[in-house]
Amino acid sequence: QLQLVESGGGLVQPGGSLRLSCAASGFTLDYYAIGWFRQAPGKEREGVSCISSSFGSTKYADSVKGRFTISRDNAKNTVYLQMNSLKPEDTAVYYCAADRVFRQCVLSTRRDYSWGQGTQVTVSS
Repeated sequence: QLQLVESGGGLVQPGGSLRLSCAASGFTLDYYAIGWFRQAPGKEREGVSCISSSFGSTKYADSVKGRFTISRDNAKNTVYLQMNSLKPEDTAVYYCAADRVFRQCVLSTRRDYSWGQGTQVTVSS
């Protein structure tokens, strides 16, 4: 069973930064494509960023390009999402997910994922 645990969320002022962590247990995270998704109240869950297995190619939603960076620490079996220049519209519950089928990542939610429980990010003054 693929288990993922997110952490690092919180309340931050506009323009601030947070780093989210996605720790894996029970499997080697490097073997899987990992995505970060978010869901704001009343909105559908959307892809934010993802990193493929093996060569670690990355993708970003247009709304976060240049502000967010995804990375993977294989020694810690953890994927990170560094979020800079945060905006109020970044407020959401952030989830990480492991793709159980494909090793190349996409930002679509329409894959067979194992999901973490989510971590709340609130950007507000």
